[in-house]
Amino acid sequence: MKKSIKLIIPMILTILGINTLLMFPAHASDVCSEPVSDEIKKAAGCSGFGTGDKLPNLIIGILNGVITAASLVAVIFVIIGGYNYMTSSGDAGKVKKAKDTILYACIGLVVCVLAFAIVNFVVRDILEM
Repeated sequence: MKKSIKLIIPMILTILGINTLLMFPAHASDVCSEPVSDEIKKAAGCSGFGTGDKLPNLIIGILNGVITAASLVAVIFVIIGGYNYMTSSGDAGKVKKAKDTILYACIGLVVCVLAFAIVNFVVRDILEM
């Protein structure tokens, strides 16, 4: 197991490092301060137009961050389960444990996707009435 940790941790750090390097800043115009119509400001989510309330956006941001972290953990467990499956050498107990790890991680990913959809629907549509 120590050998697998020694392989997985550098892979994860490399992936996170590459993603960090590939992030480019977006320099977009602030529509809310521009002289445009109220429909455009409402569509852009400017405050005072219903969709730009700070509390729902804060709730969505926090929950989406938690859901993203949970999804990352589930993906890591899929990788660990796959590695354990490949290195099980036909041992029935290890194969079952690896398959269960992959199954539960996939179930976790499905739950994360559903949670993301539910959070965005509930907070945006219900709380902003």
